[in-house]
Amino acid sequence: MRGRLLAIAGLVAVVASAWLTSGATARPSATPPLTIYAAASLTEVFKALDGAQHFSFAGSNALETQIRNGAPVDVFASAAPLNTQRLFKAGIVDKPVTFTANRLALIVPKSNPAGIRSIYDLRSKPVKLVVAAPAVPAGGYTLSVLRKMGLSSVLSKVVSRESDVKAVTGKVALGQADAGFVYVTDARPVSDQVSVIRIPARAHPRVRYEIAVVAKSSNKTAAQAWVRMILSAKGQTALKHAGFLPLPKASS
Repeated sequence: MRGRLLAIAGLVAVVASAWLTSGATARPSATPPLTIYAAASLTEVFKALDGAQHFSFAGSNALETQIRNGAPVDVFASAAPLNTQRLFKAGIVDKPVTFTANRLALIVPKSNPAGIRSIYDLRSKPVKLVVAAPAVPAGGYTLSVLRKMGLSSVLSKVVSRESDVKAVTGKVALGQADAGFVYVTDARPVSDQVSVIRIPARAHPRVRYEIAVVAKSSNKTAAQAWVRMILSAKGQTALKHAGFLPLPKASS
């Protein structure tokens, strides 16, 4: 009788152990998604690279303001160092790092109703030009290009200043403007709707992207790991395939 009771007790212990193990396995062990604020030009590549995170894409200047005002963010990726560096100096983000670069270009609708073949045609032809607002990185880079090329006068032909570069791309793609300045990476997703006119190398601004972990992130370990992933071969390959420029090689 005693042996039988011991056997039953042992069986109960085995079943209980199995149930507990099964229950522990069933519990979600993964960390919650990160909240990542990123420049609008990173929309396609970041979503394709890691769709498990919560993203908010907009002009880097607008995102900077939201973070400064206390938005619960884990990682900030900006299209210009100015935005991340200001937050770093204020102690709001950890030290930013450069993770990629880009190029500015002029795009026109495929139908090209204004007959624009060169950036200089903006001066000689009656065009409806759309650009990003000056506070948006793409808008600042546009002003730099026009200044270097002696074309600042064409700003009189601007019909709209948009809150981010995707809005500029959309208006040109839909034929609501004759031309607009965007990053070359923004033209790719709408390559069937727009044509790209290259900007002379001498006028190229230095378009450098920075990324930083927000100091008050509730999951800094995961946020730091995500930044490392962007800097890794996996992240850099994805950015390259999307048309972004590689990180400059460190001088020896």
